Amino acid sequence: MAMVEPRSTKYRVLASHLGMLCFIALILFPLLMVISISFRSGNFATGSLLPESPSLEHWFLALGIPYTDAAGNVTQPPFPVLLWLWNSVKIAVVSSILILALSTTSAYAFARMRFGGKGFVLKSMLIFQMFPPVLSLVALYALFNEIGDHVSWLGLNTHGAVIVASLGGMALHIWTIKGYFDSIDRSLEEAAIVDGATTWQAFRYILLPLSVPILMVVFILAFIMTIMEYPMASILLVDTDKLTLAVGAQQYLYEQNYLWGDFAAAAVLSGLPITLVFLYCQKWIVGGLTAGGVKG
Repeated sequence: MAMVEPRSTKYRVLASHLGMLCFIALILFPLLMVISISFRSGNFATGSLLPESPSLEHWFLALGIPYTDAAGNVTQPPFPVLLWLWNSVKIAVVSSILILALSTTSAYAFARMRFGGKGFVLKSMLIFQMFPPVLSLVALYALFNEIGDHVSWLGLNTHGAVIVASLGGMALHIWTIKGYFDSIDRSLEEAAIVDGATTWQAFRYILLPLSVPILMVVFILAFIMTIMEYPMASILLVDTDKLTLAVGAQQYLYEQNYLWGDFAAAAVLSGLPITLVFLYCQKWIVGGLTAGGVKG
């Protein structure tokens, strides 16, 4: 039997859809503007959304290819954008894997084991996480400067220092994974142990397969946070060939010569790894983000 909706309901639905479309357009406009600037001739930040004379000049330079204009003038790539992108991806992948491994094992200990001071340690980690990471920049610089005198690959101007420094934001991930572990009935692991499995086997073969959605969410969040990280990388990395894309892209914005077009092409490239990771992990993201939203 068909339901008859009052006319006022249809108007409210129509108004909601229009409001959502306006909101989506507001979100997409900055992205479309950056893409438009990357295809404009010259380095201009202002102009119409649709380029009047489209050009691949900035994309050639961003990809490390010399660009020859119509008059035969050759422009060499000013910066190694692809090398910066590779540095960003390398640091983000290694950091995310380490954060996921350490967060998962730590969360298991907090969720399943009993030891003194557990509640105090958990609350302390959460409180320390509330302080802005910028406050620790001076301490990080002094720390890695000292470590570099003894361990060269962990000193200043090394990717190892950035990776280790990025592990400092792990407390939030431990809380997230612990909450998911708490929602899984521990009798499943106890049954496996009764059948002869060790604690590690119960963790590896029972708990981890059930936790794949939240683990993928944590990996993606750690990957995005690391690849977009700027303050720590800007003080720990110095040489041009060691920079990440987030730090190196700032060199396009000179005081006397703002290379907006080149900067826009590099900015679009920086979003490529995050987009690919999202597309690959999409099937796990929804389950992980909605975990715990419905009582079983």
